[in-house]
Amino acid sequence: MSAFGDIWQHLPAQMNPVLFSIGSFRLQYYGLMYIVAFGVTYGMVRWRIGREERFDVSKNQTQDLTTAMILGLIIGARLGYVLFYNAAYYLRHPLEIVLPFTVSADGISFTGITGMSYHGGLIGVIAASYIYIRRQKLNFRQMADLYVPVIPLGYTFGRLGNFINGELYGRITEAPIGMVFPQAGDGRLRHPSQLYEAFFEGVFLFILLWGLRKIDRPSGVMLSFYLIGYGSVRFVIEFFRQPDAHLGFIIGPFSMGQILCFGMVASGILLYACLRRLMVAESSR
Repeated sequence: MSAFGDIWQHLPAQMNPVLFSIGSFRLQYYGLMYIVAFGVTYGMVRWRIGREERFDVSKNQTQDLTTAMILGLIIGARLGYVLFYNAAYYLRHPLEIVLPFTVSADGISFTGITGMSYHGGLIGVIAASYIYIRRQKLNFRQMADLYVPVIPLGYTFGRLGNFINGELYGRITEAPIGMVFPQAGDGRLRHPSQLYEAFFEGVFLFILLWGLRKIDRPSGVMLSFYLIGYGSVRFVIEFFRQPDAHLGFIIGPFSMGQILCFGMVASGILLYACLRRLMVAESSR
C-alpha cells in the first residue's frame, strides 16, 4: 500500500473532533460546521433577494424566517429520531427526549442529547416555515423557490462535521477508498459514507438545483425537485451507509433511511403533479 493510501485509510483516527476546550467547555468541529452551514444558507438567501427582484420579502423577514427554520430543524430532528428510530426506548424513558442525562439506580449520568433525524428535521423546517410565512402573509411557494436551491450547500458542511466526528460511517468494504473508523471498534475498512453524502447531497444537489432555480413555473416547483433529488441521492447512498445497530434493515435490504427517502420521492412527485394542476387552473382563469 502506498503512503498516501495508508494515510487515507487511517485518517479518521488522526482527527480530533474538538477544536478547542476551556475548562469543561468544548467547541467541536461538528457544532462549528452546522453554524457555518446555517451561515452559508442565510448568506446565499440574502444574496439572492438582493439580485432577484421576483422575491417579495424583506431582509428582516428572511432573518426571522431563517431563525424559525433553525428552531424547526432542531425540534423536528430530535422528535423525528425519537419517532422513526427509537420509539420503543423513549416510550420507556420519555424524559430523555429533552433532558441530557439518564437517571438509574446508580445515580444521574450526563449523556447529552444524542440522536437526530434528517427527515424529522425536514418536517420541522417545513412546519416552522409554514407557520411563520402564514403569519407574515408571505407566499409559501415563493419562499420555497428562494430557499430550496441554496439549502443543499449547507449539507456539505454538516456531513463534513459528521465525518470529523467519526459518526454515521459506512458499511464494510474491501475497496481502497475505505477507511478505518475507530468508533466502529472492529478495525475494518468501511465506506466513508459521510463524504459521499457531503458531495452528492451537498455539492451535486446544490449545482443541480442552482441551475434550475430560475424555473418559476409552477411556483414552488423547487421544493418538489428537492424532495425528489435528495430522496433519490440519499436512497442510493444508504446502500453504503451502516444501518443503525438497533434497527438494522427494516424491509428486505432497505434501511429506515431508505424507506423515509422513498416517501420523500413519492411526496415530491405528488407535489409536482399538484403544482402543475394548480398552474393550469390559475392560467385558465
